[in-house]
Amino acid sequence: MQRVSHHLLLCATATKAKCCDSALGAQTWNELKSVVRELNLENTERPEGIVLRSKADCLRVCERGPILLVWPDGIWYADVSPDRVKRIIEQHIIGQQPVEEWILKRTPFERTSGAPSGEI
Repeated sequence: MQRVSHHLLLCATATKAKCCDSALGAQTWNELKSVVRELNLENTERPEGIVLRSKADCLRVCERGPILLVWPDGIWYADVSPDRVKRIIEQHIIGQQPVEEWILKRTPFERTSGAPSGEI
C-alpha cells in the first residue's frame, strides 16, 4: 500500500460556457503534471506519501477556473494558471502553508472512524 499525502484535482476542461478557457486549462494541467514530476512528488519512497493528480471535468465552481482542489485539506484555489502552480505546490503541498491570497474557499474533509487512512 502507498501512503497518499495529497490529491490535487484540477478542473481544467472547458465543458460549459462558464468554464475557463480550454487553452489555459490545458496549459495549467501540463504545468501541474510537470511540477509534480520535477519535485519528485510521485516517488513511492517519499516519507510523507505520494501526491496524486487528476484532471476533473467539473468541480461545480464556474467562472473562476481553472480551479484546484487540494485533498484532504479542502482548500479550493481559484484562477489557477501555469505561473501559480509551482508556488501552490512548493508552499502548500511541501511547505504545508496554503497560499492565502489565492484561496476561493475551504471545505475540510473529515475522517470518520473506520475510514481508510489515505493509502492506496
